Amino acid sequence: MRLRVNRSKLSGRVAMPASKSHTIRALVIAGLADGESRLIAPLHSADTSSAVRAARMIGAQVAADGDDLIVTGVAGNPQAPAEVIDVGNSGVTLRTVCAAAALADGTTRFTGDEQIQTRPLGPLLEALNQLGAEAGAERGNGCAPVRITGPMRGGSCTIECPTSQYLSALLISCPLAAGDTHIDVTLLNEEPFVLLTLDWLDRQGIAYEAEGLRHFDIAGEQGYTGFERAIPADFSSAAFFLCAAAITGAEITLTGLDMDDSQGDKAIVEQLRQMGAEIEVRGTEMTVRGGELHGCELDLNATPDALPILAVVGCFAEGETVLGNVPQARIKETDRISVMAAELGKMGAHVEELPDGLIVRRSDLLGAEVEGHSDHRVVMALAVAGMAATGETVVSTAESVAVTFPDFVELMQQLGATLEKVDTP
Repeated sequence: MRLRVNRSKLSGRVAMPASKSHTIRALVIAGLADGESRLIAPLHSADTSSAVRAARMIGAQVAADGDDLIVTGVAGNPQAPAEVIDVGNSGVTLRTVCAAAALADGTTRFTGDEQIQTRPLGPLLEALNQLGAEAGAERGNGCAPVRITGPMRGGSCTIECPTSQYLSALLISCPLAAGDTHIDVTLLNEEPFVLLTLDWLDRQGIAYEAEGLRHFDIAGEQGYTGFERAIPADFSSAAFFLCAAAITGAEITLTGLDMDDSQGDKAIVEQLRQMGAEIEVRGTEMTVRGGELHGCELDLNATPDALPILAVVGCFAEGETVLGNVPQARIKETDRISVMAAELGKMGAHVEELPDGLIVRRSDLLGAEVEGHSDHRVVMALAVAGMAATGETVVSTAESVAVTFPDFVELMQQLGATLEKVDTP
């Protein structure tokens, strides 16, 4: 599928979907818990469907009740299924459920789509080995397909985390190990995602000690209990709407966003304010007004998912925008640094690659045929670029948007975007 986009004038108000990060953590914790949990209005997308399938395969029961999910957990005793768990395109599902499967007495195999089979997993596998499981990549390359044999016992491990998902996976599963666990973290990108995970552990009353997110002591033989929680709205999805308004000079209101939530991606609000956008927050409503934007230097280590869309905003900001300290953007669904430089270049953007980011200069974008690289955030960012470019933009592989934001096109159309889906011939 392709997206056909033309210059757009946006206005109105729209509700944001639930957070993928919260939804998948909720599913995994509920799946490991003792008792029944209700996830109120979680995200329904390809990635969360992968998490539901994975939770079921390790023994949890998951049923829909309207927009909610009812999960009956395994009380800390996941099963090792005979079938291979296919996580599709969901990296966070792969990593968190790999660690959960290490608690099982038996062998669990995991695979995923073509992109997942290129995304590194080696540091997490080695940490699981240090904690008493047997974990390895079947092709010896540190990527899926992988095989996990448990149970892990606890103990001590040292891990480098170019992606925070490795550490989050351990933090969720280690409290259920038979023994205590000590984790030393030698590198940690994306710290806010670990804080989000710890927020879930705190809500569950899990006992642990943390020293600066670099050293953790986690008591073993703990457990999760059933819970009921409304899943917060997603700031990483909201970023595309906030940025679309900023570069088109529009005024729109987004509803459901809680600035007190633990999501690190709420930093997009201050990042856009630094660039000159006017954003007013009233409770869980947020109104953004576009206007004169100016370049600045932004450290995106904590918010790597913002790189594609902020690269677009940089094209409409006077001067120079530096998006730095985000090397992990090269190991997401695509090498997003290289991909955004190449695709925005096709539209006439002045973009320079750095080893760990991008330099973007004010550019007059022209509509073009661009490649989405089957990366949902790249597709959505290029679609937003098309809303402020001169002429028509066509974005390929747009079906990938369903990974996290199936309603992206419809919600943009609700605000007046000149955007349509076109079947690929």
